[in-house]
Amino acid sequence: MLDYKFPRHWPSADELPDSDETPVDNELQELIPGLLKAILLILWAERMDWFFGIDMGIYYHPDKPAIVPDAFLSLGVERFYDEELRPSYVLWDENVLPTFVLEVVSPTYRKEYTTKLEEYQALGVLYYVIYSSRRRRKPRLEVHKLVNGKYELQPGNPVWMPEIGLGIGCERGSYSGVTREWLYWYDAGGKRYLTPEEQVKQSAQRAQQESQRAQQESQRAQQESQRAQQESQRAQQESQRADRLAQRSDRLAQRLRELGIDPDNLT
Repeated sequence: MLDYKFPRHWPSADELPDSDETPVDNELQELIPGLLKAILLILWAERMDWFFGIDMGIYYHPDKPAIVPDAFLSLGVERFYDEELRPSYVLWDENVLPTFVLEVVSPTYRKEYTTKLEEYQALGVLYYVIYSSRRRRKPRLEVHKLVNGKYELQPGNPVWMPEIGLGIGCERGSYSGVTREWLYWYDAGGKRYLTPEEQVKQSAQRAQQESQRAQQESQRAQQESQRAQQESQRAQQESQRADRLAQRSDRLAQRLRELGIDPDNLT
């Protein structure tokens, strides 16, 4: 593992190139990291102690070229470097190694399983994740964890990363209008966190369900009101009927008295 006690006179991020100018040759190299970052922006919206870089150079020595992973996650750093944001990630400025690095294997193989693995291992990155959509016999997603200075392949899908508080895994889904296998974040129970699109859809569905419930409650209240009104009408009709019977009884009693018959003595 490298020693990170750097001299103060080494160049800052503003003085170093912000890219190795190597173009991505696979759209997934942009979309997959973009999806993971989009989920984090919602999941960790209130946190300001993390940074997720995409296709950004990691400088570990001023005389050596930057390492440029497809994505990386650092914890315990300022989320925003300054108003201009980070042009690159300079270890002697940040003093924090990335905890997580992601490489998406492209058609032009860039030694993700060999040279890059050794580089991140030497750098001391805790989790090195490789995803290859073209793999058939071996797992498309590999999660390597640094144990005693060496990477060990972690079993399972998703893989829980306790130091980060997230799991990483892959499954079929839809993002940016494309239905295929994507990488997602997961909780400790293996439940996948929703994408922004899914959260918007879920919120819309919940709002629709709440509207339907409110409408149903309104209909029930209206029905109860109608039933109460009907009961009141029936009670009023019964009262009117009782009044008519009482009036008829009074008239009959009066007629009997006129005939000399006491209605109270009738048996």
